[in-house]
Amino acid sequence: MKVLVTGATGFLGHALSLRLKELGHEVLGTGRNLEQGQMLQEQGVHFVASDLKQPDAISELCQGQEMVFHCAALSTPWGKYINFYQANVMGTLHVIQGCMAHDVKRLIHVSTPSIYFTEQDSVDVKEDASLPSEPISLYAKTKLMAEGLIDQAHENGLNVITIRPRAIFGPGDTTILPRLIKRLERGQLRIIGDGKNLVDLTYVDNVVDALILCMESGDHTLGKKYNISSGQPVPLWDMIHLLCEELGHVPPTQHLPYKKAMRLAGFLEWLYGTFFFGLEPPITRFTATAMAKSQTLNIDAARQDLGYDPKVSPEEGMKRFIAWWKDPS
Repeated sequence: MKVLVTGATGFLGHALSLRLKELGHEVLGTGRNLEQGQMLQEQGVHFVASDLKQPDAISELCQGQEMVFHCAALSTPWGKYINFYQANVMGTLHVIQGCMAHDVKRLIHVSTPSIYFTEQDSVDVKEDASLPSEPISLYAKTKLMAEGLIDQAHENGLNVITIRPRAIFGPGDTTILPRLIKRLERGQLRIIGDGKNLVDLTYVDNVVDALILCMESGDHTLGKKYNISSGQPVPLWDMIHLLCEELGHVPPTQHLPYKKAMRLAGFLEWLYGTFFFGLEPPITRFTATAMAKSQTLNIDAARQDLGYDPKVSPEEGMKRFIAWWKDPS
């Protein structure tokens, strides 16, 4: 099959592109990171640099493609609304327009379960759960808006499937665990809340498996959204302690009450937003909530409809990540 992957220079998009190539598909990857793009080229994936803000360029990339995987997004806890909007909303709109203009058979869209979460524990959340009146972050807000565009595209005749993978990690991760390790190295990490919160960590290969399953899933999956995780919630701070033991860092022992952390985060967001915009505060309300509250997903729908069966547990995934972190070569 001829397949386009947006965000191919990102963590998930890169892993997906290589898997598709291994399966014998003709893969075209696009993204903005020229260095990562060159690496994809060397690994047999055709790469074209592009920006999702350019509708004509995206439309041209969609021409002749049978499947499009939309993995590109701006996913960070801090930034300007306009940047999130352009990347996550307008970028998705341009991909949709390209798919519809060139009769792409199926668009598989990567969204986020962050749209569910509030400042309370959220456990065993299903796809039809009530959503908060105000999303927890600009990332969640704009990804929810993007899902609205996907829904409209489906009503207009485009075959679409959406997945909502939680906390993707593994070798090559540049976001979740590296940011955490950086805080550990500086001795800046505090246990927010009681330290007993459960979370989903999803190994990258499991997410790639889910995306591959979406390629050939039945028509009953079209227009639907699917939670994707390891299906095995783990105590977050136990996993952080494991990371510390393996990498030789002193594990955090000091606690910061959640309410105090949220007040501090709110103040820092105001301070940085007013005087230092462009710099990320040491803590945001989004990250404080993610570090303190239980946030787990129900993946029964993906198991039943897609045949999704997560093969790599969080513990095994962490071992693989640690081995790679110690020796990236």
